[in-house]
Amino acid sequence: QVQLVESGGGSVQPGGSLTLSCAASGSTSEQFVIGWLRQVPGEQRQGISCVNRNDGHTWYADSVKGRFTISRDDQKNTVYLHMNNLKPEDTATYYCATSYIYCGRLERMYDYFGQGTQVTVSS
Repeated sequence: QVQLVESGGGSVQPGGSLTLSCAASGSTSEQFVIGWLRQVPGEQRQGISCVNRNDGHTWYADSVKGRFTISRDDQKNTVYLHMNNLKPEDTATYYCATSYIYCGRLERMYDYFGQGTQVTVSS
């Protein structure tokens, strides 16, 4: 089992920045990928960024490329999502998730999920 705890959500004006954190614990040794997904009401949860802890490979959805950056602190077993130039369409619940090796958009390919943290972008 893997436990994931997100933090750092909140409300911000358009153009602002937020950093989300995801602290992982438990049996993480066989979950090489850790990523971020988001969900708006009425839509499916979708991956937006992920990192392979083995080789450092990262992936970003087109909607966040150039604005969001994923980073990790292996000593703290924590992954961060640095979000800049936030837009109202970034408003969603953000989830941390892990998978054995999949790094991409599909929710069904991830094995473990956190409880989520809300991000609201509004003026």
